[in-house]
Amino acid sequence: MRKNKKWLQATIFTFVLLVGIYIVVINTLEGKDSVTIGTKAPDFTVTGLDGQMHDLSQYKGKPLIINFWGTFCPPCVREMPALQSQYDKWKDQNVQIVGMNLNESPVTVKAYLQQYNITLPILLDNDVIRKKYKVISYPTTFYIDANGIIQDIFVGEMSENDISTRINRLLR
Repeated sequence: MRKNKKWLQATIFTFVLLVGIYIVVINTLEGKDSVTIGTKAPDFTVTGLDGQMHDLSQYKGKPLIINFWGTFCPPCVREMPALQSQYDKWKDQNVQIVGMNLNESPVTVKAYLQQYNITLPILLDNDVIRKKYKVISYPTTFYIDANGIIQDIFVGEMSENDISTRINRLLR
């Protein structure tokens, strides 16, 4: 009986040790592809609601704000008018603000945009770009400088003042 108990303890210890090693290795590998402040923004090519293809390279040379959002997300919906206001304010000053919709049908997105008079460019993600940017909470907004480097990441609902402050910081 004692031998069986020691064998069981050794098996459990080995299993826990292997799980621990696995977790450390996975976290280390994921860290190499991390999307954090100071890293280059992951490239993307995605269709816009306008039917055109959009990719990160077309924004090179100008600051870019990418807001990951969905019509199913109450904070996203509340935040959208502030983004629209800032889009209107900055669009002629070489600052680009785009909404990256999270896997919703174009019909749903268009209906929402028309209802709230939103005209900022909307890109349609099919869960590919969200994963590249490691977005897990909505809304999440990335502030990318003219060289393609992430300067700020904001998770959660922003006020118009929050957005304006971050854009001004991005332009410095």
